[in-house]
Amino acid sequence: MGLKEGTRVPRLVKVAGLIGLVGVAATGCSTDEVLRFGWPTGVTPQADAMRQLWTWSVIAALIVGVIVWGLIFWSVAFHRKKSEELPRQFQYNLPLEVIYTAIPFVMVVVLFYFTAVTQNYVLAKPAKPDQTVNVVAFQWNWEFDYPGYKTPDGQPVRTVGSSNEIPLLVLPTNQRVEYHLRSTDVIHSFFVPEFHFKRDTFPDPEKNNQDDVFQNVIDKEGSFVGRCAELCGTYHSMMNFEVRALSPDKFDQYMRLRTQVNPRTGQPYTAAEALSEMKCGELCTPHAVTSVPFNTDRTSGQPSGA
Repeated sequence: MGLKEGTRVPRLVKVAGLIGLVGVAATGCSTDEVLRFGWPTGVTPQADAMRQLWTWSVIAALIVGVIVWGLIFWSVAFHRKKSEELPRQFQYNLPLEVIYTAIPFVMVVVLFYFTAVTQNYVLAKPAKPDQTVNVVAFQWNWEFDYPGYKTPDGQPVRTVGSSNEIPLLVLPTNQRVEYHLRSTDVIHSFFVPEFHFKRDTFPDPEKNNQDDVFQNVIDKEGSFVGRCAELCGTYHSMMNFEVRALSPDKFDQYMRLRTQVNPRTGQPYTAAEALSEMKCGELCTPHAVTSVPFNTDRTSGQPSGA
């Protein structure tokens, strides 16, 4: 009987391991996808730092889970009821109590430390960023101002969304961008899923004691859809915008066009006109396929430049 029980446990371990291996292989996930544990892919170093925190937190949780599961199965397998005799009773076990108090405390401290380090990195705002953008939210659209660039009439380069055109936020890659957020009416929220970052936009953020500035660096070129993530009224679900991340040379070309007059219209180039003029393929098309302008009036609010 003892021999059978001795061989049964390793056999169960092998079967469990085989089932786990088949389960992982059947998902079709790559090694990177498995290690992300469902965390979406980001396009900024800040997003990658959060992904690393998530990965190691899940690994730590799995290790704790395996230990707990192992102790449960060990108790079930080797401490089953063998007779009607009451086992020896213990009222106190000081070493054990110290262990199961100290270990969770250490785990919480370590998790708090790495969380604080990651948070400080994500929220860091070094002086003198490479680019500055003013983001203004209003019902139900967006305005993006570039105070470092002026149009021929002396106004900052500005992109304002309308009911017929989704606003384009054009940004350079591999440069630190600082965003200044505010609203002209109600509370909105600036959210780009690929940034893995969301921040509410308030009217009078100073009066509301809100931090309205953040920074990031975009790692690669691409088109990303941004959204308002705070319920803000009738057309909240339609309050989208698009981010175009361009290499620094393309961004400089874009800004050169934005600061010039379009000879065909006699007005400074709009964001869509400048991107179309650059002829840089799908990256410079005026609208992404995931976000389409819609036919309704979403201009009950007013942008700051109106």
